[in-house]
Amino acid sequence: MIRWENYENLLKEVTEYKPEDDSVQHLRFLLYGPVGAGKSSFINSVTSALVGRMAIPAAVNTSESATKSFTVQYKTHRIKKGRGKDKTYYPFVFNDIMGLEGGDDVGVRAEDIKLAMRGHVKEGYKFNPVSSLSETDPHYNPEPKADEKVHVLVCLLNANTSDIDASVIEKMKEIREAARDLGIPQVAIGTHIDGMCDKIEEDVRNVYKSKGLKEKMVEFSSAVGVPLNCIMAVKNYCEGDMDKNTDMDTLILTALRHMINFGDDFIEEM
Repeated sequence: MIRWENYENLLKEVTEYKPEDDSVQHLRFLLYGPVGAGKSSFINSVTSALVGRMAIPAAVNTSESATKSFTVQYKTHRIKKGRGKDKTYYPFVFNDIMGLEGGDDVGVRAEDIKLAMRGHVKEGYKFNPVSSLSETDPHYNPEPKADEKVHVLVCLLNANTSDIDASVIEKMKEIREAARDLGIPQVAIGTHIDGMCDKIEEDVRNVYKSKGLKEKMVEFSSAVGVPLNCIMAVKNYCEGDMDKNTDMDTLILTALRHMINFGDDFIEEM
């Protein structure tokens, strides 16, 4: 249950987080999902919620009809904490990757995501839908450090989509099983929630009152194998949003807090 009146405490909790393990400088969240799921928009939304103003560190394709991934390289997004001489970064980072597509030799390869989870993919690697990263490639990291490995696998799905291509589901299953074998915690986030329900569009606080959204989350759980209590819903900031919204931030920060908690538990076990 979302506690809307708890926004200030929620913000304080995520902004004051710091890993206790000295070998891990930051938690690493790997975002994956079908094309158009809102991975880059989620990174921008988290950044906006934390810095207190609109921010767009991750490039986003604003075309609603886009069928190809706008993100083609492996990129780490860090969020600044403070300004000027006091500038530091939050102790968690986001890795954005090419989207999953239906069919063979299109979109990001499941094998590349599995390599990224183990920390073998270096910054700037350009995903090749036809072949996976090889050990001889200069972007292959042979000996990843603890904070170069993924600590939480985050699946983003468009709640407003009718269904997910069967071949995409199979790729997601392969990725999930690899994460399971590595012990990496997994969460799923439904985006574009305002587009599927008029009541949510009117007031985001109606998010968990929507029967349609609840049915969609059950479908997600069944399709990708993520338990319902690990599936959250957010409304990302988009091109037309000029002002911050505390209720939207509450959903975004709630998802982030769960990710931090799961990641922190994982590095303790590491």
